This record gives sequence, C-alpha cells and structure tokens, in this order.
Amino acid sequence: MEKLHFHFTGQHTAGNFKPILVGVVGSGNLEVMLEPSPQSPECSIDITTSARGFAPIWQAVMQDFQDRHRLSGVTISINDMGATPAVVSLRLDQAAAELSTRTKGQS
Repeated sequence: MEKLHFHFTGQHTAGNFKPILVGVVGSGNLEVMLEPSPQSPECSIDITTSARGFAPIWQAVMQDFQDRHRLSGVTISINDMGATPAVVSLRLDQAAAELSTRTKGQS
C-alpha cells in the first residue's frame, strides 16, 4: 500500500456538513469520503492505494479536481484498490455534487 497526501488552497468554503461517502472499495474501485475541516482554508487529500508508483498521475487527477471545484475547509480520504484515473475523477465529482446539494443555501 502507498499513502499519498496533497494540500490545495481553495476558494469555496464548504462549511459544516455530514460526511459524504461515495464508491465502494473492491477490485478495481475506490471509495471517497469528504469531511468538513472548518479550521483549515485548504482542501486536504489523503490517499491510500494498492497501486504503487503512480504519484504523478494522482497529483494530476487531484490538481484537475481542485482546479474545477476549488474546495476549502474539506478533508478528502480516498481508499483505492486500483481504480483508473477516470473512475477516480467520477467518484470525486460525485462527492462534490453531493456536497454542493447539501450545502446549497448555506452562507
């Protein structure tokens, strides 16, 4: 298993919300959990993956996600069992969509 950590400065503070879980850890898939981190202006991403040596690809996928969503005050945990970059992006976008639905109307 390899553990990776990324931190990004965001612009869209999520506020307080119940944790969001999408996906299922299994052969070729992953789960993504979003949790509030209101004391931090960052989006912190912790990844545990069974696929070693792919840090540059993870970096690119996480940067693309953050470029599109610009989250702050959020901790993202990813447990991966060999998902493709497309599946990783899909799961992250599903979690971000759920977060947007839950926080709509909050100030």
